[in-house]
Amino acid sequence: MIVSSRGRYALRICLALSQNWREYQSVNSVCTKEGISQKYAESLISALVKAGVCEGTRGKCGGYRLTRPPEEITAAEVIAATEPSLAAVGCLKEPCPRAERCKTLPFWRALDETVNEFLSRYSLGDLMR
Repeated sequence: MIVSSRGRYALRICLALSQNWREYQSVNSVCTKEGISQKYAESLISALVKAGVCEGTRGKCGGYRLTRPPEEITAAEVIAATEPSLAAVGCLKEPCPRAERCKTLPFWRALDETVNEFLSRYSLGDLMR
């Protein structure tokens, strides 16, 4: 299990938006604060909007903001929006022909559950503190 730069940067973007979560913030201002390229940030924000973590508006005062208070958005939500999978092994992502007789599958499932529980335990609000 590796959290790529997509997941790490998405978390940083959401933390930047958390500082004034009710106000729309321009992509440029978030990128400047976080040192992330605008093109890369736009692709991440697009995924976060699709997942319902952020919302955007156009116009002079346009930008993006969180859809809920930072205390209600978990690290798991943010990372899941931008990572294809956090499964430790491929057989958790795709059907495995050995699943019926695999002695290690329960171990990998337990690891996957532990990771998901850990990420779900932390909200953006927790990370801000």
